[in-house]
Amino acid sequence: MSSTTFGVISPHPPIFVPGVGGSRAHTTQASLDALGAMAEALAAFGPESLVIMSPHAPAVADGIAVDDSESFSGSLGQFGDPSAYHWPGDPVLAHAILSELEHAGIPCLPRSAGPRLKAGWLDHATIVPLSFLDPSQRHPIVIMSLSYLSYESHRLAGRAVRAAADRTGRRIAFIASGDMSHRLTPDAPAGYSPRAVDLDTEIRSLVEQGALSQLMHIDPDLVDAGGECGLRSFITLGGYAGEDPVPTRVLAYEGPWGVGYLSALVGAEALAACDTRGFQRTPETGHKGGMAGDDRSEIVALARTTITNHLQGHADAHPPALSDADYPARAGTFVSLHRGGGLRGCIGTILPTQDTLAKEVMANAIQAAFHDPRFPPLSAEELADLEISVDVLHEPESCTIDELDPKRYGVVTSSGWRRGLLLPDLEGVDDVTTQVAIAMQKAGIRPGEPCSYERFRVDRYT
Repeated sequence: MSSTTFGVISPHPPIFVPGVGGSRAHTTQASLDALGAMAEALAAFGPESLVIMSPHAPAVADGIAVDDSESFSGSLGQFGDPSAYHWPGDPVLAHAILSELEHAGIPCLPRSAGPRLKAGWLDHATIVPLSFLDPSQRHPIVIMSLSYLSYESHRLAGRAVRAAADRTGRRIAFIASGDMSHRLTPDAPAGYSPRAVDLDTEIRSLVEQGALSQLMHIDPDLVDAGGECGLRSFITLGGYAGEDPVPTRVLAYEGPWGVGYLSALVGAEALAACDTRGFQRTPETGHKGGMAGDDRSEIVALARTTITNHLQGHADAHPPALSDADYPARAGTFVSLHRGGGLRGCIGTILPTQDTLAKEVMANAIQAAFHDPRFPPLSAEELADLEISVDVLHEPESCTIDELDPKRYGVVTSSGWRRGLLLPDLEGVDDVTTQVAIAMQKAGIRPGEPCSYERFRVDRYT
């Protein structure tokens, strides 16, 4: 068996691609950051070929289709981006995979077997991950389609991919393309299910534990309730990766449009090639994935507990100490609340006003939930789907307008005693002119008035 394992779990919404989503893509910045980091890791790993399993590639119900084309082409034209994509194929590896599938007793066929299977055509669930992971479009690829065969057959298919790579001497990376539940919110594209979040929680937990074989044993009713499209891809990746526990790292999870997006690395070589420290805290990629009510970071859990205790009438007489030594002792913070993709409250402090960071977060959580003048006080019924993020501010520094960058830096505009602040990396704020204009408006500074600028970085937790 090959000594190298490089696997990727990647979502595939076309809106991620700038030519389709434009500025809306930044709503899922955590996923974009994760894809960027995985692309760097893939380049460092240096695969000879990529095998991608796509839920939207042409398929047959009773077998796994493998595309043995010498070249591939396609576009996202149906989503509004006519740009053409092209990748070379690896027919030798594709035929080896087909041979290993047959040897394992798994029904299979090449996509070249019939025109209905559109050999050489790139579907969107292939294009979207590859456009980020291999933007130069230089690595030869093999596309595998899902089927209605059993989960066990898909796990065995992953082992067949491993065996084919060994037989051909290929250094490969396996990309499991797939989205999670399609029913997370009332406006989700496949309708709403209250169990959808449970399905995503279960899948993500098993991936985090490296228990990929257990993906086959998730309650079928729960799978049906969530309406996912990626589970078979993930199971196949598990077969390629080997026996549990498999080294894994979840880099992002998001679901702003009612569909869950999981980004993860699988395999020792994948983790070794990627600097995942940035997904705990850096200004550029300081987003840590999480879903409502399932806070991954200690500081966000503190904000949620504070709000919950306030609703229940419990005072926090003894604020807890934050255990992460990387947190600053004191800092300005902003606590932002969202429900259903919309803002529900946001209050913060530019500089610290409390003697500990924990107290700062707690004070601003109370203000954001119950005293933001734009919204009524939060009710207990809203807690279940309340999304919370906490921004920990670095100390502002004076700058010129030319030194601003709305994706990387927040801005403070000042004129006399009037000060206005805008956080970085906000949806719809794509240029410095817009960022400064909003901050000035918040401060009550009219266009043309003398104004000075400060910029600041944030560590964002979700």
